Amino acid sequence: MLTLEQALTIAQRTLAEGVQRNLAPLCCVVLDIGGHVIVTLRDERASIFRPEIATAKAAGCLGMGFGGRELKRRAEAMPGFFAGLQSVFPKGILPVPGGVLVKANGKLVGAVGVSGDTSDNDEICALAGIAAAGLDAETGE
Repeated sequence: MLTLEQALTIAQRTLAEGVQRNLAPLCCVVLDIGGHVIVTLRDERASIFRPEIATAKAAGCLGMGFGGRELKRRAEAMPGFFAGLQSVFPKGILPVPGGVLVKANGKLVGAVGVSGDTSDNDEICALAGIAAAGLDAETGE
């Protein structure tokens, strides 16, 4: 199970990594295995709808069982299918980097979504946050 303490560590370290790298302001959402929000942390300078975008990145990964990079590959191969998923994923799906599955001892425990900079930079920050919590990440690479 992903704890509140772990989720806070992930979100705080994710945003700190963005500041350290001088990236655009970020938002980080951490979901448990059931897709429920544990933590949403948004830099006060982050633009509107960043929480919704970050949630869709994380929820899409949970819903499909793949990290954002694998979702991107599949969406490019099957655009019609992924367009249709928008209507069945209540929290959205964004098949791009920045959505990362979180594992503990090889077992899926949740997902992280980050939004604010480029998708690649969002993912880099998510990985830093997940590592800071002592957990493993699956990006779909």
